[in-house]
Amino acid sequence: SRRAGDSKGARRVEIPVDLLTPSPGALVPGALLVWAALLGAFTVLWLVSLPLKNASIVDMWWGPAFVLAAAVYLTARPEVGPRAVAVVTLVSAWALRLAWHIGRRNVGHGEDPRYAAWRRQHGASWWWFSWVKVFVLQATVAWIVSWPIGAALSPAPAFASAWDIAGLAIAAAGLVVEAVADAQLRRFKRAAPKGAICDVGLWRYSPHPNSFGESVVWWGLYLVAAGVPGGVW
Repeated sequence: SRRAGDSKGARRVEIPVDLLTPSPGALVPGALLVWAALLGAFTVLWLVSLPLKNASIVDMWWGPAFVLAAAVYLTARPEVGPRAVAVVTLVSAWALRLAWHIGRRNVGHGEDPRYAAWRRQHGASWWWFSWVKVFVLQATVAWIVSWPIGAALSPAPAFASAWDIAGLAIAAAGLVVEAVADAQLRRFKRAAPKGAICDVGLWRYSPHPNSFGESVVWWGLYLVAAGVPGGVW
């Protein structure tokens, strides 16, 4: 645990980080269990990718990985409150939309050129190297990115604080921006000549409005976590 206090002898507050087991006061209980669950899930994906010779299937499962992370964090919480329900609902909506978007774009089009280039580069060793370079790496990054979710699921303080309202509203707005930007780009590609640069809708104001929306989603979730004692870090 970590102790915080001032030099005047004020009451110290313990903020334990319980990595394995449920704990009422833990900021991110079960964090290592989340990592293990993600490594297991992404290893299964890796095994599926081998006969398909397509490592890019991992991209479609990036969003759902956070639903898995949230589910494991919930099992490590002694109680589930309305903040947890709101956060998991928003994360699930974000994850399912992203999986659908990437899936409809990638399925049936072979391996992504970036992964195909690595396959050529590593040759016969790519089958096992892809597990480390693609699947373990993405599982670990997803685990780190999921930490604000683990903190935001805390039942204390009572829902809904100003942090909760602001964070959830900002995250929801980011999700809308991301979805609208992707839809606008999809419509543009269907009508525009090959190689044309999208400059309609939100794309008139930013070269990457979908990435902007993505970052806003996670800043919103961070604000929810920041309202939890110790969640700012």
